[in-house]
Order: sequence, then C-alpha cells, then structure tokens
Amino acid sequence: MSNQAPNQARVIPLRPPAARPDTVAPVPASTPRSVPREPLWRDLVGDVLRRERQAQERTLKDVADSARISMPYLSEVERGRKEASSEVLAAAAHALGLSLGDLLARAQGELVRLSSRHSGRSRATTSSSHNGLCLAA
Repeated sequence: MSNQAPNQARVIPLRPPAARPDTVAPVPASTPRSVPREPLWRDLVGDVLRRERQAQERTLKDVADSARISMPYLSEVERGRKEASSEVLAAAAHALGLSLGDLLARAQGELVRLSSRHSGRSRATTSSSHNGLCLAA
C-alpha cells in the first residue's frame, strides 16, 4: 500500500526538472542579447482593429454583430491569437467603416514603424510607395 494520505494525488512529472519550461536557467550577463522578434502580421492587424474600435467607442459585441462574426472570434483576432481570413478581416474592417485596404495599409505602416525602430534604421530604402512591402488580399 502507499504511505500517502488517501485524498492526495501522486504527481509524476513528464519531463525532468531541468527540461521543464517553468525552470528556465538564468542567462549569464556576458551572453549577447538576442535580436528583438519582429511583430507578427496577425498581432499588427488585431491591434489596428482594436484601436479603431476603441476610438469609435464601440463594443466588441457591436462590431462583431455588424460584421456578422462571433464576438469570441473577433476578440481572438484583436488579440492576435487567430490568423483571420481575408473575408473575416474585410467584414471587421467594413463594420468599422474601413476598407480592407485601409486596414492592411495601417497594419503595414505599423510594421514599417516597428521594424525601423528595432533595427535602428529605416527599412524604407526603395522609392516605391509600398516601402518595400506589397500585400494582396
């Protein structure tokens, strides 16, 4: 029989303690810092949708109903947790009075701004109006 009390569960870790993600070893001070991660497109688009919705002082439910998409799904898109289709993005943009092109242009502007800040220089070195980035919806 067991020495454990009858109402206690026995926990058997699946990974050894050193390999578990919650036990991350400290990084030595002499180790060079990693390059900042570039933002994901879904995060940028979600941020633009959320900022526009909040600027219009509209609720998530109101915009989701107007776009004919579920409120939980729109919430996930705004938080960058879901990679929404172009149809869903267009519906959400139209519900906010934007075209899909407006939404994508704003997200692209954010990407350029954040990318140039992370690299310390502007990446817009071409004479194109797209700043080196073309999007197709």
